[in-house]
Amino acid sequence: MRPVTLTDLSAAARVLLALPEGRRAAGMAALIARAEAADRHRQSTGRLHPAYGNGTLLAAALAHPAADPARPGAPEYLACLALAAGALVEALVGHPPIS
Repeated sequence: MRPVTLTDLSAAARVLLALPEGRRAAGMAALIARAEAADRHRQSTGRLHPAYGNGTLLAAALAHPAADPARPGAPEYLACLALAAGALVEALVGHPPIS
């Protein structure tokens, strides 16, 4: 997966927000896996992945339905941001974030 920006994180959180709460962790794992697969495809072929783009989390997220937060700072959206950030730390660093 390519380096993660705040835009990537926000896009992932909006995809998670569109999912039922019980499916969000699996949804985030799938987004990370798809971004990683797209990046490997891009590196090996020099082309974008046909479904998940250039290997960024943003491109992987844009392939899925997303929801807008009810308002800035909406607790459910913040929970999705936290879930996304925690999953990224675990995927990139190899262990869960420190609580």
